[in-house]
Amino acid sequence: MPAFLRLIFLSLSFLAAPALPANEDERPVVNDSGVPVEKPAAGTLPTLWIAGDSTVRSNDPMRGWGQDLPRFFDPAKINVVNRAIGGRSTRTFYTEGKWQAIVDALKPGDWVVIQFGHNDVGHLDARSKFRGSLKSIGDETEDVTKPDGTIETVHSFGWYLKTFTRTARAKGANVVLCSPIPHKKFDANGKFVRDWAQWRGWVEACARAEGSAYLDLAELVSRGYDRLPQAEVEAFFADKGTHTNAAGSLFNARALVAGLRALPGAPLDACLAPEGLAQALQ
Repeated sequence: MPAFLRLIFLSLSFLAAPALPANEDERPVVNDSGVPVEKPAAGTLPTLWIAGDSTVRSNDPMRGWGQDLPRFFDPAKINVVNRAIGGRSTRTFYTEGKWQAIVDALKPGDWVVIQFGHNDVGHLDARSKFRGSLKSIGDETEDVTKPDGTIETVHSFGWYLKTFTRTARAKGANVVLCSPIPHKKFDANGKFVRDWAQWRGWVEACARAEGSAYLDLAELVSRGYDRLPQAEVEAFFADKGTHTNAAGSLFNARALVAGLRALPGAPLDACLAPEGLAQALQ
């Protein structure tokens, strides 16, 4: 892509997502050396794997929707395994081998629900802890020199998502790509303000390109917020406006289950618990 077009792309991308601080990105990268790795409880059952960042799994008082998802599924019919880890982007989930670990464990009939974006918005270099991805869904790359002198070839947000989807489908798994959960933001009249406009389109385009399901979680959650008073939505967050608390994560998990139930043919309905079957789009 010509340099001037890349600059336009980057400008539009950062308008569509939360702005980063001018100094080094202060968002933490979780040291996962002490984080228990979830595994399927029953190896003979299909497994629903979850890949994502801290908005999907986090530590108290923050909590991600992936931590509440198991309550909606029948453990006698499907395993739910949350492999999300804080501070990861599509890029670092790939380079650290976390995605490959999921692929290695996949079996035909499994499901993978993927949500990234909150850390992909950053710079490619040390300013964002070497976790930002290129702001596109194309095949362009950019080389970045790491502190140890090694050179990493960084791909686009869409390249990583499409690679995740392609490799999972090659193992016979079903993939659901989700847009990122929204941030807490209201206008002067107390109306909830949607974000991730461009990124949502990118996620959908990747799903279409690879033949996977797409779930616009950003929109599903936003619709739910539209029906609530501003104060009630604000109470769902454990920080300035990115990470939910227990009430917010449960709200988002309900939205996600409703979205899964709305997929063509409702393919996961047979694995839902009664509480899951009670969730429906409104």
